[in-house]
Amino acid sequence: GTDVAREASSLVLLNDDFASIVHAIRLGRRIYGNLRKAMTYVVAVHMPIAGMALLPLIFGTPLAFAPVHIVFLEMIINPACAIVFEIEEAESDIMQRPPRSIDERLFGLRNVLLAVLQGLGLLVAVAVVFFLSLASGLMDGQARALAFTCLVIGNLALIVSNRSILHGMFALLRIPNPAQWWMLGGTSIALAAILSTKKLLAVFHFSPIHTRDLLMPLLASATAIAWFELV
Repeated sequence: GTDVAREASSLVLLNDDFASIVHAIRLGRRIYGNLRKAMTYVVAVHMPIAGMALLPLIFGTPLAFAPVHIVFLEMIINPACAIVFEIEEAESDIMQRPPRSIDERLFGLRNVLLAVLQGLGLLVAVAVVFFLSLASGLMDGQARALAFTCLVIGNLALIVSNRSILHGMFALLRIPNPAQWWMLGGTSIALAAILSTKKLLAVFHFSPIHTRDLLMPLLASATAIAWFELV
């Protein structure tokens, strides 16, 4: 009888503690939520990448990014999905939420809209930096470096912002996630090395920039972060 019950059932309890069911539901909801967060981030972060590949072609300006830039960005995006979002703890209200419908999509319209709005905000910020830099007379390599800086900072902000829909970005910086700090710190160091090393500048097709020129991508990134919070 026991073997028949095991074969016929959808759920088998391996002990007589019914709290196991609660723990399993909590774990399942956490995994489900973290998958949604990672997917929202992936869609959002690729919008400015795709947009900045297309806009220079439309307006006849030098290309904004080369393959080396995309490779660098993917070295941030992939670990963020595989590590940062994977180890994210469950939301504080996760067990107070009603059960979701079995027909509910993993990545529904609401998630798509959230990702698109975030991605469009960052795309506008990066495009403004790139085209304004060219219009102000900066060299192609300088405009490219400033736009790339804005995109990298915005990428890091997207990682933090999408960790939770319940908390603001500054609150999330205080909520523990060790992988987040490895990503933020490692990427910041790598970006600083690229912008200050002659050989790396050449590899990334950048021209040397002045410290004061960084004000524009920093302001644009701050605007994008405010947009993420508003969304």
